[in-house]
Amino acid sequence: MEFLHRNFVLTLFLLSLSTLTALSYTFFSPVDNYLIDCGSTLDSTVDNRLFISDSSRFKSHWLSSTRSVSLKSNNPFDVSPGICQTARVFTKPSRYEFEIKDKGTHMVRLHFHNLSSSKFDFNDAQFHVLVNGFVVLSDFIGGNLDSPKVMEYLIWVETGRLVITFVPICKSKFAYVNAIEVISAPKDLIVDTAQYVSSEKIEQFDGLVEQALEVVYRVNVGGPKVTPFNDTLWRTWVPDNDFLKSSFGSKRVYFSGRIWYQVGGASREVGPDNVYNTARVIKSTNASIPDVNITWVFPVKGGFKYLVRLHFCDIASISIALLYFNVYVNGNLAYKDLDLSGVTNYVLAAPFYADYVVDGDSSGVLTVSVGPSNMSYAYGIDGILNAVEIMKLNNSMGSLVGDLPAEFILNSWPRGNIHVLVPLIAAVCLLVILSLVMRRRMTGLKDSVMWSKLPMDVPNVNVKSGSPQP
Repeated sequence: MEFLHRNFVLTLFLLSLSTLTALSYTFFSPVDNYLIDCGSTLDSTVDNRLFISDSSRFKSHWLSSTRSVSLKSNNPFDVSPGICQTARVFTKPSRYEFEIKDKGTHMVRLHFHNLSSSKFDFNDAQFHVLVNGFVVLSDFIGGNLDSPKVMEYLIWVETGRLVITFVPICKSKFAYVNAIEVISAPKDLIVDTAQYVSSEKIEQFDGLVEQALEVVYRVNVGGPKVTPFNDTLWRTWVPDNDFLKSSFGSKRVYFSGRIWYQVGGASREVGPDNVYNTARVIKSTNASIPDVNITWVFPVKGGFKYLVRLHFCDIASISIALLYFNVYVNGNLAYKDLDLSGVTNYVLAAPFYADYVVDGDSSGVLTVSVGPSNMSYAYGIDGILNAVEIMKLNNSMGSLVGDLPAEFILNSWPRGNIHVLVPLIAAVCLLVILSLVMRRRMTGLKDSVMWSKLPMDVPNVNVKSGSPQP
């Protein structure tokens, strides 16, 4: 009887343990989840995800287009995913409109891939893309793509709809898209506050969630490529080899144990296990601390601000409170004496991330570095980094690419190429200014010689000189 009781208790314990483990690995289920296979008559499955044809009668999105064409690749040797073998082509401004139930940040992914077609020459694909009033692509040339390309954006949605608009740059060009994803993001994916870092100061940067963000880089430091199939939010993380300035003094580490996600810290949606269980570290092997930093260099476009998210997880230390190091962004000290044990409730293998906003300057590069601090220990780990994400913020014109606002792009369509329209408008404005100047001068001249009846009780005045006549 006692044996049966022990077995029962053991079974309950194992069941509760397995339940807790299952709960800790619960997959994110977005409220809004639109996966659209554009231009296809059939649905497609990619990475166990079902993309619905935009011709489907069950669609909860609306395609508003007076001139669109469905295309299918004529290349029998095309091995790209099914969603990249069809496209919808637009010869006039057109839009997709999605009903949004979950207010907040949404992930928007646009898939582009050239098709072999007898109907359209993809060298003539040149267009703009707007998302809820933000310009996310401008003068995008679709014919330059050698392989499938995914553009990803994080867009704050306040109202009950999200609108994606495609605008050819002129009547002789066309726009296209192969597939669209619109997915409501977890509430902790983008927080409203980050640290603004420059050579002069570090201060709080607010209002981040309502910015439009373009994902420029998503890098798995020290590890392999992570595909959408292995990511909690269907993201792609590339290896850091192409961005590493020098690997001297560093080494890769791999971790096969459990990643301990903490309440209030980085969640599995912020970064998956496959990102946090690899890293590059600086390790001292003797009594001296290495005088070396690990640096990554990322080409960026100047004139924009960038959100830099750095992911950390101490998977290399043998005990807590042994890892202290400095973090630099663009050569400026962003975090001094970072103690990962202190920010993760003194738990090893617990993930943590830090958000920084920096300016993209004329150098055209953005750098990230980690290295030993004055509190680093010998014979231990003196620096670590697991992953880097870099996202571009929209400028004051509501654009992620240039100085043209969405309204200007939309209003320019009937008049053709906006590159012709811009100098034309400038010329018109110049003519108007010159006309106003000339008119003001003529008015001033006219006022100076205008005749008026003089009072009878004052002497006559010389109109030209203003002096009394003798």
